[in-house]
Amino acid sequence: MKTIVFTGGGSAGHVTPNLAIISKLKKLGWDIQYIGSRDGIEKDIIHHAGISFHHISSGKLRRYFDLKNIKDPFKVVKGIGEAYMLLRKLKPAIVFSKGGFVSVPVIVASWLNRIPVISHESDMTPGLANKISMPFVTRMCVNFPESLKHIKGDKGICTGLPIRDQILQGKASRAYDLCEFHKQKPVLLIMGGSLGAQAINKAVRDALDPLLERFQIVHICGKGHVADTYAKRRGYKQFEFINDELADVLAMTDIVLSRAGATSIFEFLALGKPMLLIPLTKQASRGDQILNAASFEKKGYARVLFEEDLSAETLVQSLDGVYENKESIANNIRTTQQSNAADTIIDLIQQISLK
Repeated sequence: MKTIVFTGGGSAGHVTPNLAIISKLKKLGWDIQYIGSRDGIEKDIIHHAGISFHHISSGKLRRYFDLKNIKDPFKVVKGIGEAYMLLRKLKPAIVFSKGGFVSVPVIVASWLNRIPVISHESDMTPGLANKISMPFVTRMCVNFPESLKHIKGDKGICTGLPIRDQILQGKASRAYDLCEFHKQKPVLLIMGGSLGAQAINKAVRDALDPLLERFQIVHICGKGHVADTYAKRRGYKQFEFINDELADVLAMTDIVLSRAGATSIFEFLALGKPMLLIPLTKQASRGDQILNAASFEKKGYARVLFEEDLSAETLVQSLDGVYENKESIANNIRTTQQSNAADTIIDLIQQISLK
């Protein structure tokens, strides 16, 4: 039995695409192991999926000044040592990385152990972790064709995003029961990312009355951000985070309001959901979500509302615009050529692990 080690963490977007590949590799008889951080979101997601999880030390890679930047390189070095010993013990034929700061020590340790690495970058431009790791990986998979110009040499391959089979198999009837909704009014799903988005949460609640006139609303608002004040509002259902029920909720959903993280928006694309995207600002990120959102808007898959322009009024207007044009947006989505990224990546894994 061949062993593969997966890594990636820091947000759900760095973990859930791994699950799409893992489920298929399990059926092919691979032994699956996962290396992540002790306190990252990946630990809970991977444990929930019943996969063996190993944690290592990892510092956060920041683009801004912070006193933690002084000690975090030592954490990364410690993590490389821990990952090196773990890999010697697990003896994987190959490592697959989905990015995030925890992946850097694992990728460097793999290179030191002469274990091939396939990495995947979801966003238009490589994140800092993937930029640092690039010299040590065998191949770099990307979602957007435009991303290939950022990959040096012949390492780049445009595969698209691995989509979990489960996300495509939701039952709307279960979600109607879960949320106590009915079929006479359309459903708006609001997602601020796995950690929530306070600016979106505030705007949604400020606009709740006019929004509820048109929509029933499922609001995934992030850990600690459920507001008891609105708990009894009919047609408004709040969750900190949805895991197993997300496929059912998406099956029920007519339009989506979301950040522009690549994992989420490619899943919405696979499901044919018209989107209003509110990308993270350049002050809060490296600007990757702005590029992702611009690409989707240009192709007619989504409308974009910038956070600087976000208010209760602009939110209502933008969502009305998406809903009124949902058929044309859905048609644009239907005409796109979407490859089966998970199968393409699995073929690549099997080819490289045989070398």
